[in-house]
Amino acid sequence: MKRYGAVLAFLILAAGGIMAGESYPTFGSITRNDPRLDKLIPTDAKLEKLAEGFNWSEGPIWLPNEKILVFSDVPENVIFKWKEGDKTASVFLKPSGYTGSVPRTGEPGSNGLTLDHEGRLILCEHGDRRVARLEKDGKTKTTLADKFDGKRFNSPNDVVVKSNGDVYFTDPPYGLVKNWDDPARELDWCGVYRISKDGTVTVLHKDLKRPNGLAFSPDEKILYVAQSDHAAPTITAFPVKEDGTLGSGKVFFDCSALAKQKKKGLPDGLKVDKDGNLFATGPGGVLIIAPDGTHLGTIETGEATANCNWGDDGSTLYITADMYLCRVKTSTKGNGWK
Repeated sequence: MKRYGAVLAFLILAAGGIMAGESYPTFGSITRNDPRLDKLIPTDAKLEKLAEGFNWSEGPIWLPNEKILVFSDVPENVIFKWKEGDKTASVFLKPSGYTGSVPRTGEPGSNGLTLDHEGRLILCEHGDRRVARLEKDGKTKTTLADKFDGKRFNSPNDVVVKSNGDVYFTDPPYGLVKNWDDPARELDWCGVYRISKDGTVTVLHKDLKRPNGLAFSPDEKILYVAQSDHAAPTITAFPVKEDGTLGSGKVFFDCSALAKQKKKGLPDGLKVDKDGNLFATGPGGVLIIAPDGTHLGTIETGEATANCNWGDDGSTLYITADMYLCRVKTSTKGNGWK
């Protein structure tokens, strides 16, 4: 009887774990290149698959007041939401990045998402070719910037907010139907921009062919910018001057060797933890790179991986990998989390 009682107790505990939301399937693997990674990601950490079936998932951001994660499905023009215990994601905002009346193909929806210092959602909108803010009513949008020097942006892609409230974003052509060759393109470069608190738009750099994800170092003295270019899949580190403009950048990490291994993906989304380690989506999944440029290891998703971000108490890394939303529990915390 004691034996059967123990088995019954185990089954009850297992069922309780499932009801508590611990039944998410695991997949992928974690490659460890340097022992320093063990201090960031536990040796028994697993990559959990939270939801699937998306066209191209992007831009995850945690909403602390609601305790939900929201993320873009760019081709579907939708922002989805997910919370602990859910097996699927539901619609949070539609349309998310294109409000035109003429149906279009390609990637019209929102891409990168972040929060301003008042907790309002900031969106990079491919189809409407602007950086917008969703007001607290959850319906009204305010255009923060849609032009530079009278010309429409290509398709704002990723965004980050500096501690002083300035908004930095990248502007590759991926949201244009015909990409760089689209006749609607008005600018002759793909820039890195800043929107100052007074609304002034400044181009900070325009020599990267395909600027994409971006993130500040914890002291905001460096702005990292990923480049999703097959010919030069790199992450560049730009010194940030006191006035918020950028100095001359240098390559911080070159993904060419990984790309040559036929691993899926290119440099895309970037996030930084409290100690300045870079969590960068790229060939293979999420690359973890120390501040000195050492590749510590990779969260291998097996898919082209678009972006990642911190959630829960700041130690959970949520990842958007093509058709999947997934996560891994870490031993660190995102920059800015307490």
